[in-house]
Amino acid sequence: MTSGWEIESGSVIRSGLGRRRLLTAAGLAVTAAFAAGRPHRASATVAGSGPAADPFTVGIASGDPLPTRVVLWTRLAPSPFEADGGLGPVGFPVQWAVALDPGMARVVRRGSTLAHPEYAHSVHVDVDGLEPDREYWYQFRAGGHLSPVGRTRTAPAPGARLDHLHLVVASCQSLGAGWYHAWKDAASDPADLVYFAGDYIYEYATDATSVRWPYLPPLPDDYSRQTDTLGRFRQQYGLYKSDPDLQEAHRLSPWMVTWDDHEVTNDYDAEDPALFQLRANAYRAFWEHMPLRPPQRPDGHGARMYRRLDYGDLVRFHVLDTRQYKTDQLPGSTVGDTAERRDPSRQILGAAQEAWLLDTLGSGEVTWDVLANTVLFSRLDSDDTAGERFSTGQWDAYQAAQQRVIDTVAAKEAGGFVVLTGDIHRNYHLNVLQDFEDPESRVVGVEFAGSSISSGRDGGETDAGLEVRKRANAHLVRADLRRGYLRCRITPDLWTTQVRAIDRISTLDHRAWTSATLVTEPLRPGLQVA
Repeated sequence: MTSGWEIESGSVIRSGLGRRRLLTAAGLAVTAAFAAGRPHRASATVAGSGPAADPFTVGIASGDPLPTRVVLWTRLAPSPFEADGGLGPVGFPVQWAVALDPGMARVVRRGSTLAHPEYAHSVHVDVDGLEPDREYWYQFRAGGHLSPVGRTRTAPAPGARLDHLHLVVASCQSLGAGWYHAWKDAASDPADLVYFAGDYIYEYATDATSVRWPYLPPLPDDYSRQTDTLGRFRQQYGLYKSDPDLQEAHRLSPWMVTWDDHEVTNDYDAEDPALFQLRANAYRAFWEHMPLRPPQRPDGHGARMYRRLDYGDLVRFHVLDTRQYKTDQLPGSTVGDTAERRDPSRQILGAAQEAWLLDTLGSGEVTWDVLANTVLFSRLDSDDTAGERFSTGQWDAYQAAQQRVIDTVAAKEAGGFVVLTGDIHRNYHLNVLQDFEDPESRVVGVEFAGSSISSGRDGGETDAGLEVRKRANAHLVRADLRRGYLRCRITPDLWTTQVRAIDRISTLDHRAWTSATLVTEPLRPGLQVA
């Protein structure tokens, strides 16, 4: 079998082509550097041709599949822990190819682009002309280096019958808090689509408080401070994306991403002008490191992250941005039935995004309407004795906006309504009530709030606070505090969610298992523990 690449001169260095190899060549190099306690560095660039050392140290990715298109991503970074990736202010040509086989013999699309230093030598290729609902394989070349081969899949044609979709839902991956064992488990059975619900990086300094500190190489001095500048954000992404398990999860499945708060700073207020420059730096670095299209590229301190992805007649994903447009949060630890909580003018999505969402939510064009959400949507009172206590950063602090979404779903009665959520570092699986003031009111949908990949350290099964929440919220069907992610199988008749649990992220030894399985039906909403 011959390679799909046409090599005009010289040799090409291949990096791990196996579909399920745990570590790419770049990942092996970085991991070896971690274990040996030395930095992963590269020699100077070769002007006009390509990087002298392997540039694919932060992996490859694909994302936002459409019926005939998918985004392919990589970033050239021979020295991933440096702000410029070790390449300086020079651009480099990058070739790409898409094939029907993992050996890259049957190439169906190919092209070339430029990795611009202005965008951290990142590459975003929006490949068109593909067939709907089909698996493809892709690869990049820069100079004498080949990337690993990635797997992706296009969405079905509009309205096409789809009998199932395999979805992974994950969020909150603080590298300082522990190892990405959940990604290793997820990559062992690659999904059709991964939804990442935010907090891809954390803005905190990387120092001796990190679980991984003994395994990290000597990092540049900049890592000792919180992320702030564009260069510092690029360094943080370089460190996070050097993790081989995260790279493998990206390599094997297309991703659909949005952001939460830690991509900028904890619980930031969107209306604070003092944070506009910080947001501009953070948003740009986020786009540079994600498989996103040009419409998501930031313009200053703003970017349109909300969008829709359809999977035939089965699922419509409404990808939300609950951070950029919301009214400032209420003071912390707000207690009681406050008028501010119910103020119709308070927005969590902003007027434009809310109108966009309500326009097609429950249209009846698909079996499942899914909010690809970030912060907890459902009511969750945290005290059963001292009156209502609620988080000021979640939908319940913007109750009028919350109710407008619920009323839209309830009025149309068009199919299954599912909310997918991150942020909260625990598993909360809830029924969405038509009226949360009335515990006996009709169930109009369900919410799966998944735990974190690593944030919150090892977690556990329960604690006193969780037991209080269970007593205070009859619509909370199941909850635990373990780390992990959600694995969903979606069919026209049933949504099945497996709660994948990781017992420890603070050590390299760990166990992964399904701690619970929950199901719901599209026209009979309500969670049942299988």
